[in-house]
Amino acid sequence: MPPKKRPRVGKRSESSGKSDDAVGPSAAGRKRKAAAGDGCESAGVPVYSHWLMKSEPESRFENGVDVKFGIEDLKALPDQTSCWDGVRNYQARNFMRQMKEGQLAFFYHSNCKEPGVAGLMKIAKEAYVDHTQFDKKDVHYDVSSKPDNPKWSMVDVRFQRMMKRFVPLSELKKHHLQHRADGGPLKDVALFTRARLSVQPLTSEEFDFILSLEVKEPH
Repeated sequence: MPPKKRPRVGKRSESSGKSDDAVGPSAAGRKRKAAAGDGCESAGVPVYSHWLMKSEPESRFENGVDVKFGIEDLKALPDQTSCWDGVRNYQARNFMRQMKEGQLAFFYHSNCKEPGVAGLMKIAKEAYVDHTQFDKKDVHYDVSSKPDNPKWSMVDVRFQRMMKRFVPLSELKKHHLQHRADGGPLKDVALFTRARLSVQPLTSEEFDFILSLEVKEPH
């Protein structure tokens, strides 16, 4: 049983319907994952197949519990798999509910000295009930959520690999600003247009461009 390391979500932003920049999975044998769309629509709702999921790689304590969970923590777990629990933002939750087994997501390090894309993970299990919402000892306990009508979901994620080169937020921002001017693939990327979301959708074009940066010199 790995040590307990909880995901993080700022309580204030959770209650306001905005998730903060720091949500991550428990290292306690859990797994989680989120998916988003490629711009295709189903019944008017965009359907995505690639994702970016944020978690904090540096120690931070909530109610005496270290919520640190970086990509190295995921890699060290049995089967390199964990649940992605603790998400308390409705939009982020809904994105996770769209995720399909086998889809890819970037593991994004947030709320740290150098935020950015650290590696790749795969959705290992589609959305199911997040049990931490009912655990009074958990930092993400939600007194308003009931077992017969749970509010929150989680997914399982499995480590795939580290990025060949860590791609920092500062570099991604330069591309975003350039693409806003010239119509490039990152012009509308959620990392900057919906920055506070801890679980974000990526189009195939956005995902492929970000992935391509790992073999290129820093911008």
